Amino acid sequence: MHIALQGALVGLGIGVFLTLFEYLALKKAVDDRAKRLHRKAQFEEIEKRRIKTVLRFALLLPIGFAAGAWLVFG
Repeated sequence: MHIALQGALVGLGIGVFLTLFEYLALKKAVDDRAKRLHRKAQFEEIEKRRIKTVLRFALLLPIGFAAGAWLVFG
C-alpha cells in the first residue's frame, strides 16, 4: 500500500474518532443541562458551530496526514 494512502487512512480514523468523541461529549452536556433546567434537550448555536468546526478539521486531517507521511516516509 502506498505510504500516502496509509497516512490518509490514519488521518481519516483519527478524524472520525475526534468528531465522534466531540459529538458524544456535547450531547452528554446538552442532556445534563436539559435535565437540570427541566427543558427539552436541544443543541444551542455555539454547540452546533463547535461540531461543525471539529468536522471541518476532521475533513482536513486525511490530507495533512497523507502529505506528512509522504514527506517523512516517502
